[in-house]
Amino acid sequence: MRVSERPLISAAAVAARVEALGCEMAGDYAGKRPLLLAVLRGASLFVADLARALPIELELDFIQARSYAGTRSTGSVALSRAEDLEVTGRHVIVVEDIVDTGRTAAALLERLHGLSPASLALCALLDKPSRRVVEVHPNYTGFSIDDHFVVGYGLDCDGLHRNLPAIHVMEA
Repeated sequence: MRVSERPLISAAAVAARVEALGCEMAGDYAGKRPLLLAVLRGASLFVADLARALPIELELDFIQARSYAGTRSTGSVALSRAEDLEVTGRHVIVVEDIVDTGRTAAALLERLHGLSPASLALCALLDKPSRRVVEVHPNYTGFSIDDHFVVGYGLDCDGLHRNLPAIHVMEA
């Protein structure tokens, strides 16, 4: 497999959309000091830019979730650090790189909901509704995309291509 020459979503389009998401979320969370909970490793670049785009007080933490091996979903979700999180009574925004089958986001949201946050929202850079197996609807979405395996801006294929500034399709 190789990375597409032309990006699916340009670096400029990503940057503009992240700024717009920051403005929207700032209005929704004014005076609330939300906790951005980024899902490692894919959302690391997105959450860094999103945090800078939010002109409000916020906190930042990370959780690790795994559900992929190569380009395929394994069908199961492994969460790390979930038991260490202190979210009771807090406004939590889960920041995901991509919502694909919905399994990872649903498992994480269910786990966090059980910890009694004041509010719980999902922000995804990319949403791929055509692949949904578990019904999940992000509260904030950067881009909706068709069924492509994508890399760049934090998304990877076996650990590679996270550093690309744009979103690219992996081609056969």
